Amino acid sequence: MGLGIGLVGLPNVGKSTTFNALTKAQNAESANYPFCTIEPNKAVVPVPDARLDALAKIINPERIQYSTLDFVDIAGLVKGASKGEGLGNKFLSNIRETEVILEIVRCFEDENITHVEGSIDPIRDIEIIEQELMLADLDSLQKRIDNLARKAKGNDRDSKAQLEIAQKLMEFIADGNPASDFEDQEDENFITLNKELRLLTAKEIMYGANVDEEGLSEDNEHVKALREFAAKHNREVIKLCAKVEEELVGFDEEEKTEMLDSLGVTESGLDQIIRKGFDKLGLMSYFTAGVKEVRAWTIRKNTTAPKAAAVIHNDFEKGFIRAEVISYEDFITCNGEAGAKEAGKMRLEGKDYTVRDGDVMHFRFNV
Repeated sequence: MGLGIGLVGLPNVGKSTTFNALTKAQNAESANYPFCTIEPNKAVVPVPDARLDALAKIINPERIQYSTLDFVDIAGLVKGASKGEGLGNKFLSNIRETEVILEIVRCFEDENITHVEGSIDPIRDIEIIEQELMLADLDSLQKRIDNLARKAKGNDRDSKAQLEIAQKLMEFIADGNPASDFEDQEDENFITLNKELRLLTAKEIMYGANVDEEGLSEDNEHVKALREFAAKHNREVIKLCAKVEEELVGFDEEEKTEMLDSLGVTESGLDQIIRKGFDKLGLMSYFTAGVKEVRAWTIRKNTTAPKAAAVIHNDFEKGFIRAEVISYEDFITCNGEAGAKEAGKMRLEGKDYTVRDGDVMHFRFNV
């Protein structure tokens, strides 16, 4: 669907190591020096979903197809990036193409691994990153304001209205506030402005607290400080050990569970990132289940049945007649489609039906 999550952070905090583990491919070089990542690495990552595995146990299909997310690993940010320092605007233009920002923050001490700022302080690192994002937005806004001002002089009503919002937003961000906190989020002119400029500070932000093995079972002082900071800004913190996650890549599920148990955690940090990122993007899955394939289809929340059908093929929407729907819970409880039908758990839904997360669906259409 082209919806992406960008991994960002200062140089040498474990972004590329995290990316390697996320994609299960050692194709993002990681090393102990700044700007190891020069070009943005992109990958399509499957979204873990135990429900698909449960469906497959009943149906025994030839293949299983998970929903996916696009992840982008972007070169490290430094102070002055908005003015061209480090990789500067190249970095920031890559960020604009993503929908959610995952800031990887170093939360462990290790004198053998260089930190570009010379010490470990996750809050300082976040403030550096987010100040650069604000400065970049201010630069974009100033250019747009200059352009709108010229048009407004010619009595262009739309330009005048958009100019007013742009100037108000400019002042708001200049005071140190992200565009995501702007009070006029629903204003059409703000929506248009954000759509065109893809404002960096308007994006959803999550924090990935990169810890050492000891930090997985119990929060260290750096993680505690990060959680307190994130709570004030209503943002998510996901704790992970990038080194451990990379080691888990070659393990089967049983081995992976055993290792996580030994470290005192129940779920991989990367699985949390994928799952929570999927939710932050406003996405969910419905399923189709047959002997050829059990598959998750990615749609936005609050999608109607015809629009959901179009994800499979446009003709499904054009000729939509009805949808045969079984909830995931009923499908499992009744041991499959036949059992659900016998129990009266299959519903016929029309064009106005809003698809629910986990619906098992079959579309009837005529073209």
